[in-house]
Formats: sequence, C-alpha cells, structure tokens
Amino acid sequence: MLQSIRERAQGWIAWVIVILIAVPFALWGIDSYFGGSGKAIVASVNGEDISQWEFDRQYQNTRIRLRDQLGAAYDPALIDDGQLRRGVLESMIRDILLLQRSHKIGLRASNDEIRLAIMSNPAFQADGRFDKQAYERSLSLQGMSPPQFEARLRQRLVGSQLERAVLASELVSDAEVDEAVRLLGQQREVRFLRVKAAELGSDEDVAPAEIKAYYEAHQPQFAVPEQVKLEYLLLNEETIAAAAPPPSEAELRQRYETEQARFGQPERRVVRHILVTIAPDADDGDSRARKAVEAARERILAGESFEDVAREVSDDAESAAKGGLIGEIRPGMMGDSFDAAAFSLHQGSVSEPVRTPFGYHLILVDKVIPATIKPFEEVRDQLAAEARKNRIESLYYDWAERLATMAYEAADTLTPPAEALGLKVQTSGWVPRTGGEGLFGSRRVLSAAFSDEVVREGLNSDLIEPERGQLQAIVLRVVDHRDATVRPLEDVRDAIVTAVRAERAQQAAERHAGDLVAQLEGGASLEELAGDWPLSELRTLGRNDPALPDPVRGLAFELPRPMSGTASYGQVALPDGDVAVVAVTRVTDGSPDDLTPAQRDQEADVLRNLIARGYYDEMLVDMESRAKIERNLGEGSSGSEE
Repeated sequence: MLQSIRERAQGWIAWVIVILIAVPFALWGIDSYFGGSGKAIVASVNGEDISQWEFDRQYQNTRIRLRDQLGAAYDPALIDDGQLRRGVLESMIRDILLLQRSHKIGLRASNDEIRLAIMSNPAFQADGRFDKQAYERSLSLQGMSPPQFEARLRQRLVGSQLERAVLASELVSDAEVDEAVRLLGQQREVRFLRVKAAELGSDEDVAPAEIKAYYEAHQPQFAVPEQVKLEYLLLNEETIAAAAPPPSEAELRQRYETEQARFGQPERRVVRHILVTIAPDADDGDSRARKAVEAARERILAGESFEDVAREVSDDAESAAKGGLIGEIRPGMMGDSFDAAAFSLHQGSVSEPVRTPFGYHLILVDKVIPATIKPFEEVRDQLAAEARKNRIESLYYDWAERLATMAYEAADTLTPPAEALGLKVQTSGWVPRTGGEGLFGSRRVLSAAFSDEVVREGLNSDLIEPERGQLQAIVLRVVDHRDATVRPLEDVRDAIVTAVRAERAQQAAERHAGDLVAQLEGGASLEELAGDWPLSELRTLGRNDPALPDPVRGLAFELPRPMSGTASYGQVALPDGDVAVVAVTRVTDGSPDDLTPAQRDQEADVLRNLIARGYYDEMLVDMESRAKIERNLGEGSSGSEE
C-alpha cells in the first residue's frame, strides 16, 4: 500500500497536491493555516497598534535589564509576571502618547541628534570611543537591526523633547522660594525618651497555634534561596600560559630592530639664543627686528661673546639672564624652523637669523649629544616578557572565541570544548542566588547561572567575563538545582518563640509609650515621667541631621508646631524594637535672607524641577484620559480592555 502511494506521489497527483497547498500559502500566507488572520494586537492608542511581537520584545528586554540590574538579587519567583507585563504595556502606551503629541506640535529629531546619541552611548564604545562592531553586536543581541534601532531612538528623542519642554517651562516666584527655604531650612528643638521593650517582655509560653500563625505569616523570613551546583570551564592567564611557547631569539631580535626607538634617545643639543620679538601679525620684512638680530650676529662674529650680546640684546628675559641659555633640546620641542636651524649647526657655530612666531632668533649650539640606544642584551628580558604577554593575550582571545563557539554548539555538555582546548571541567559546591565566593560572587556569573536557559533548559551559558579588563572567562552549566524553599517549622520553632516574645515586648512598649504621651499632653513633664528610661539631651537639628535616629527625626518634623511655652508629643517604634517618646519644644524656620544669590538660584532650580515634574505627570494622566486606548493584554499577558 505504502509503495503504491509513493509511486503515485511522483506523478501528476503530486503536482496537483503541491498546487493546492501553494495557492492559499501565496494568497493568505502560512498564518492562515494556523488560525491567524493577522498579527495579534495587545493595545491600540488613538488607532496606532502595539503588536504582540513588539510587546514581547519589550517585555523580554525589560526582564533582561532587571536581571542585569539586580544581579544576584534577581529571582523570577519574586516577580509578579502579570504586574510586570501591565507595567511594560503602560510604558509603551505612554511612549506612543508622547510621540503623538510631539508630532502634533511639530517636534522632530534631526539625523545629527541621532548620530550624537548613538556615538555617546557607553554601550557602543570601546576605550571611550564609538565602536561600530560594539554597536552592531549590541543590537544583534537585542534582535534589532541598526535602522530599527535608529527609528526607535528617533521616537524616544522626539518624546523626550516634549518632556524637556514641559520641565523647562515652569517658573517659581520669590514667595514660593522663600516658603520652600523656610520649610526645608527649618530646625526643631527635640528630645526623646526611650522605652526599652526588653524590660517589658516576659517568658510567658507561646501557644502552638500562635507559633504556626507566625510561621505562616513570615514565610520569607525562613526562606532558603534557590541554589545551583555547576560544572564550569575557566579560561585565564594561568591556563593559557603553558600553551604559549616562549619567543625565539630571532623573534626578540626582530622586535628589537623594529622598536629601537623605545630603547634609546635621539640626538640632543644644548643651545643658546638671542630673541628680538615682533608683533604676531608682522610680515617677514620687519626690518627693525631683523636688523637688530643681524647686528648682534656681526658683533658675535667680530669676537664678542654670545653670552654678553644676549644679555644686552635678547627680549627673552629669562634666558638672557643666563647668557641666552635655553638648555638641552630634542627634535620637536622648539618648532619646525627653530629645530631645522639648531640641528643643522655644528657645535660652536651661530645661525643666520631664524624667524618663528615669536620673532627673530640667533642660535648657538653649545654642545651636541649624540643619539644613544641600549644594547639588545640589556633589554632582552623586557622584550621577552612583553612578547610573552602579547602572545598570551592573543591566545586568550582566540581561545575565548573558540570556547564560546564550541560551548554553544555542544549545547548541554562541556566535555567537547574541554577536550579540544585542554581545559579541566571543574565542579562547584552549592551556589545560592544571593552569591557565593570568588567567581561565584560575580554579578555576571550569577546572572548567567540562574538564567532560564541554563537552569530550566539545561544549556551551557554564554562566555562570561566576570570582570572587564581581565583575562578571565568562564562557561558554565547547571548539573543540579534546588528551588527556593522554606525551612520546616520544627527547624525554626525556637526562633519563632523568640520573635513572638519580642513582638509582645514591643507591643507592651508601645502601650506604655502611649500612656506616657497621654500624661505629657495632660501637663506632666518629660523629666518626671522618665524614671529609669534613657532620656536624650535637648538637641536642635535640621531635617537631614544624623544626630538622632531616623524614625525620631522623621516624627519630630511631622509633629505640629508647638504653642509658646508648650511642646508637641508623639511616639515612634525604633528598629531595635524599643519605642521613642518624642518631644518638640521649639521650631525655627529657615531664613531666605541668609542665602547668597547663587544658593537662592540653586534652591529655585530644585523647586522648579519638583513642580514641573508634578505638572508633567499630570499632563500624562490628562493625555491618557483624552486618548482612545484599547488594551487586549490577555492572561498569559493579563490586562484589561478599555
């Protein structure tokens, strides 16, 4: 039967089948065979669509950025996927609204702005300069071509123009600045009483039900982080050094011949000069200066000493005081015309007048110091060390590229690249997501080790360089994995009992502090109520003064301004479980008159930016309320339709 079908499929029947399949493919595309009637749309903003493909790419890029930013702290289990998706979609909607409004009011981004933004992006640079290969490689990792990226960049720049325009348009009055300075520069006279929770606690038994309830309410407190056990290949200078043969004697001599200038000094000359200055814009026919120099030369040739004539004639006061002595010069130090004359003279001879931008010179060569070069034997070890270092670096980059390629091709084993490069497959202990020691404390290594591709799919990682600028790279794979877990109740029972008793003690401290506040507001004094509780000294502090604990300072600036002769009181929990009873006895406003004009301008800028940012946020809300927005972010994508 099968043979019969095969024979018939080779004749005209096969062609009919091919045509029947090809026609709908040509007319409607392959998507029609799989139920698609066009690209999926996750949102529409005033008729402009956001496709599922665009959204998915932006969503994945956001996850990658989160992973890179959080490093070891990144844990997919702690991320609300639905919330993240909604956040990404709202950001894309906001970008489109900004772009639409920007186009409507005629904002544009020029090609020069695009070029400048790309070339100044550190991600596209190598050694501080724009690198085309880095640019193209970075875009390829994001699945974008340069035209696609540049179109997106143009949109972002146009949208940012509107933001900058709004932020730059706000004005603040002198009265507003004065009020801000009064509030921000405000100082308060404060003291506080510490109610110590430990002294109000008890050893009363904690019921099993209370232990269980605490355990269930504080699961993250007892969490054991996700862990992986890794196999890895490490590539560094040590692993390559054995494969880098030392340079031969012929190579070293060739290097020496090629780079002799490094090991010697060029010919130098000790010179004197006489300078008669001229105006910078004077022409070559400045007869006064030239004649003065020629006259000085004739006096020297007639037998007067160069030094005496220089002291009398030269306009270069510093060298004239030393008989015209400039000192030792090398080619390139004094300018082309000066060098040409100085290095063409014999020792003891005087030049013709030489014109430079400073004027006319006479030059005398006191001494010729011949060029020198260190012999090969003296620099051999230096050349050998440099050649070996260069060879190791070259091998490192070659091996790193081969390792990356072979690890990708092998996909789920490190054995082939290890055998090909002579590397040892090493094994780690359990490495927590929070980070381990050495290599496994590196954010880049941890990010790769806990990536979905490595953990869930069992694939080899990309080549990772833990620290930029070092010859060290690693490829790894997960051989065992433990999900994040919670320690069993029995293991943490004692810790829970301690924590519950501490909570009870803090609650007792809060009740006692509340009683004290009530008594203080009834007229009692803080000193009378303090008893054995620690009472701080009276302090005058500003909003950012670190002299008092943050909760105390925060409450001190929230309490109402006290009436004359009275105080304002409140209570606040401290990080160690104690409770502070806080008293504010005086408030002194900041003085705008104490500001210098520059400080006042700075305060105005800060206030202007704060107010403008608020208006900008309100503008976004208004734009969204006026727009026609349809959201179709389904679960898997989770969203609502409007």
